[in-house]
Amino acid sequence: MKSEQHSQDADTATEAFVAHRNLLFTVAYEMLGSAADAEDVLQETWLRWSGVDLDAVRDRRAYLVRITTRQALSRLRTLGRRKESYVGPWLPEPLLTAPDVAEDIELAESVSMAMLLVLETLTPNERAVFVLREVFDLGYEEIAEAVDKSPAAVRQIAHRARAHVAARRPRGPVSPAETRDALDAFRRAAETGDLQSLLDILAPDVVFLGDGGGIKQAVPRPIVGADKVGRLLAAGLGRMAELGSLRPAQVNGHPALILRQDDAVDTVLALRLDNGLITGLYAVRNPEKLSHMGQETALHR
Repeated sequence: MKSEQHSQDADTATEAFVAHRNLLFTVAYEMLGSAADAEDVLQETWLRWSGVDLDAVRDRRAYLVRITTRQALSRLRTLGRRKESYVGPWLPEPLLTAPDVAEDIELAESVSMAMLLVLETLTPNERAVFVLREVFDLGYEEIAEAVDKSPAAVRQIAHRARAHVAARRPRGPVSPAETRDALDAFRRAAETGDLQSLLDILAPDVVFLGDGGGIKQAVPRPIVGADKVGRLLAAGLGRMAELGSLRPAQVNGHPALILRQDDAVDTVLALRLDNGLITGLYAVRNPEKLSHMGQETALHR
């Protein structure tokens, strides 16, 4: 009889975990900017969840989010140390996403490459509180349990994180059509050599970041300013067109370009737009960060 009850509890635990898996992955990914680390956090969450007495759990979703947050916080501190020795600029791991992510405008903004880079500037606790409050709309009491702080402390952290993000997030909403137009100019410049139409939409303070992780060639430090970025693009775009094919795709809920070479993903290029101009160009080349570009990743709030 005991073994039968144990089997039923295991089935119930599995069902609850599977039902919320996409949500838990999204929480972990937004906190870490790394799909590989988010998957590891989910494994650790499952190990802890499978040992929980379900009769004592009032809200399974909240309990699972709490476990995931704690595991992600622990990993976030480890990641911070890892990034200190990372070769060149560090960029978030891009995800091929389904159209429904783009349709949820708040979710799409929160997982955009530009926003994930803004979240990188927060402390681990600020990032956890911001993500749980602003993206997933959890109450302060729930968040307090997840981050082991008092509700009053969480309110203060949330206020500080909101102000920090507001000062750095992209200015004004950007439509998918605007992003596609900018990417079309990029493709045309690569395929036809018409660089001027691309230079016309570079902001004066545009920043180019390339992430090769010390494995693939990439710019070793940020390139800042329209003149310098323009010269870099002028030198590299023709070679890019010769290397392979540039194709549009939905990456992190937004239009982006994928460069394929010999049928493998070589580079993922994402943009940040502010007031119609490109203020950020992000090229991810590290092959260890491109493993999730083969199939769509389901994200959920």
